[in-house]
Amino acid sequence: MPETHDPKYQVRFVDSIIDVDAEQWATVAKVDPNKQIQYPFVQYGFLKALEATGVTTRKTGWQPHHLTVYSQGVLVAFLPLYLKFHSYGEYVFDWSWAEAYERHGVEYYPKLLSCIPYTPSAGPRLCVKHGEDTAEISSLIMKSLLSHAEQLQLSSVHVLFPQQYLHRQLQENGLSSRVGTQFHWFNQNYDSFDGFLETFASRKRKNVRKERKKVDQHNLVIKVHEGGDISDALWEHFFHFYQRTYLKRSGHGGYLNQVFFKAVAREMPHQLVMMVAYEEERPIAAALNFKDSDTLYGRYWGCEKELDFLHFETCYYQGIEYCIKQGLSRFDPGAQGEHKISRGFTPIETWSNHWIAHPQFKDAINDFLLQEREGTRQYIQQCKELLPFKAEDIKPTNTEGLGDD
Repeated sequence: MPETHDPKYQVRFVDSIIDVDAEQWATVAKVDPNKQIQYPFVQYGFLKALEATGVTTRKTGWQPHHLTVYSQGVLVAFLPLYLKFHSYGEYVFDWSWAEAYERHGVEYYPKLLSCIPYTPSAGPRLCVKHGEDTAEISSLIMKSLLSHAEQLQLSSVHVLFPQQYLHRQLQENGLSSRVGTQFHWFNQNYDSFDGFLETFASRKRKNVRKERKKVDQHNLVIKVHEGGDISDALWEHFFHFYQRTYLKRSGHGGYLNQVFFKAVAREMPHQLVMMVAYEEERPIAAALNFKDSDTLYGRYWGCEKELDFLHFETCYYQGIEYCIKQGLSRFDPGAQGEHKISRGFTPIETWSNHWIAHPQFKDAINDFLLQEREGTRQYIQQCKELLPFKAEDIKPTNTEGLGDD
């Protein structure tokens, strides 16, 4: 049922993406009409795969509650949204906030969360159909979002990894700002991987070549598979690697299940790129990436056999080579990882926004965020000083509109 009425636009909250017409969603998700391939993680097929395979449900603590906007019965905007009953799989950590609430006998969960589940990738969150009144829709959504949270008596609203313009807009509407760090690779019109390495200082360049040579000495063959070229057998191997790696690192088999990966392969094959390492024609490691028209997104990795530098080769160097060959402008390899700096990944800011209902907790959290922002920006500057590039080859990287289209 409609939540908010407007002479032109109506806001509705839906508890399943299947309640929204797939073609209408796809039209709105085309945030840049000039891009042949759009940002993958707001696409209907991706979010439907998460839901249909039981990954995002009330049982798993991710209840879909998407905010949609209609005009004359046609979808004109949406904001991916979830009622969240824990803080797993978000990559913007608020565990200490939840613990503080618990110590004071105040409920923190559920909270309202706009993000892409298990996906720390900056990109479109609020998507508006071209030709519609973006300013009016944005204003309506901001009011509806906070009003809905108050009606449900929720502790908080969080928007994770938005584009910078939305981050600023949310700030202007009273949501607190949080700054994080990731390490991304930017294509400076390199003609080859060797051309990229020529921008490194000599010692750093030798280190990368030494790592790649070490992988060569394992007598492996690394192949890039895309879309329909990723066979069912490869998917079986990949899921085995994914589970094995999660079990070793976290003690569980991963947040995603095998049917999810098969659903994604069916729903959006043109946006999948898998780097597979073979030993005597047997797959022993794989990295799954998504892509759009200008960016490669490294998402999931796993291996059966751990060999020196195989992770770096499969997850990073192969991704860089792919971007250079395909003319992609950026490689987002995922969250965390200072080890990426010496391999040419630049530290950049990521953003999130937070609305806290409880006035005392809001003040305390805002004080924390102010100190954290200062520390994060100092950290980013320190990381930039560790980049491997020769002084004359350090080019200013414009991350002002990171994730913008």
